[in-house]
Amino acid sequence: MVRLWFDCHVRSVGYSLDAVDMSPRTRDDDEGAEVRFSLYSELQLHPGKTAEQLYAEVLEQIQNADRLGFDCYAAIEHFFFPKFSISANPTALFAAAAQRTRNIRFRTMLHALPYHNPTVLASVIHTTHILTGGRYEWGVGRGHGWIPPKAGVPLDEHARPRYEEAVDLLLAALDNETFSHHGEYFDVDDSQIVPFVAEPYRVYLGGTSDRTYTLAAERGWGVAVPPLLPYKVLETQLDLYRTSCAAAGTTPDIVWIHACHLDEDRDTAVREGRDWVTGFIQGNCSPLTEYPKPPTDGLIAAGYGFYTAGIMEQLAEVPYEQLIADDYVWVGTPEDIIGRIEETLSVCEGVQEIAITVNAGGAPNWMAIKNQELFAQRVIPHFKARDSNAKDRKDGVTVSAQA
Repeated sequence: MVRLWFDCHVRSVGYSLDAVDMSPRTRDDDEGAEVRFSLYSELQLHPGKTAEQLYAEVLEQIQNADRLGFDCYAAIEHFFFPKFSISANPTALFAAAAQRTRNIRFRTMLHALPYHNPTVLASVIHTTHILTGGRYEWGVGRGHGWIPPKAGVPLDEHARPRYEEAVDLLLAALDNETFSHHGEYFDVDDSQIVPFVAEPYRVYLGGTSDRTYTLAAERGWGVAVPPLLPYKVLETQLDLYRTSCAAAGTTPDIVWIHACHLDEDRDTAVREGRDWVTGFIQGNCSPLTEYPKPPTDGLIAAGYGFYTAGIMEQLAEVPYEQLIADDYVWVGTPEDIIGRIEETLSVCEGVQEIAITVNAGGAPNWMAIKNQELFAQRVIPHFKARDSNAKDRKDGVTVSAQA
């Protein structure tokens, strides 16, 4: 099963999404489903490491995550800004990691579609599915607003409609081994996708527009939340998603992403996490704080108005202690992190996957491995036991303590 993530307002240009084999998930489908646990990485390259060292460490971390039983390893696709990410080819990373692992799935989150030909990307996705033994999950989005000028892509009024047509073309290429497409921006006649894997896939949307959430609900798709925002910032749109799911008879499926640092001692966790968590925030803001900003009029014309609001620059100024207190990041003991996740699950109905970031901001490899180990050994079992007990209650099974 391939999972597709994409950030868009989907618009039909010559194809209907109904042609794609993606049946809606209903409430009954996920009754009693366990919470999934995954890892998310941006592959931030900070001073003190080489690209070769970082990739070697990430491969070691993926292998360790497979051993520990994490469900998935996700990586962004991003270009040009090393402190933000050097994950320019996640499919190559996952093909390499697949040779070292047995069970863990891989997810590109997200392919930046404006920098790909959608028909070629379809072939790449099918190839990666084969090379990973069917463990590849993926998605597409427009990418960040600071990328187009560095790639020679115009910031103009054609950016969003061209992207939306590219999404339609990509979905058509994924669902049909041979196809034609005649639109405003792409004209393809009798094309064949090779190799072609005829398997269905689910869809997860990630974005900031209301239409992203209503469309996901209507179609029975999931959504992923940004990794640097607390629930109070996301509440309005997630409420819209849940309400729309209820109206459509589908089940919310939310992937919650947070940076996370653990230690058995809270003070040690706070001390150890300071440098890399701060570096993670600074890395995310670096394209706007360390480089000339794209022109405001171009960003607005291309639908990237978010990047003109100063939100990322303000985030860079938030003190480390406030980031922890206000739930931008999770730092503390395993019990502290369990509490944070329990709180998230209680206030955010529909969360079915918790994804943590542990290797950003120049974090040393030993620290990332330590975070994986503690989370897998002390946090995940708490929720597996809770889910198992809930399933037993649902099935009418009474569990008695043994003397």
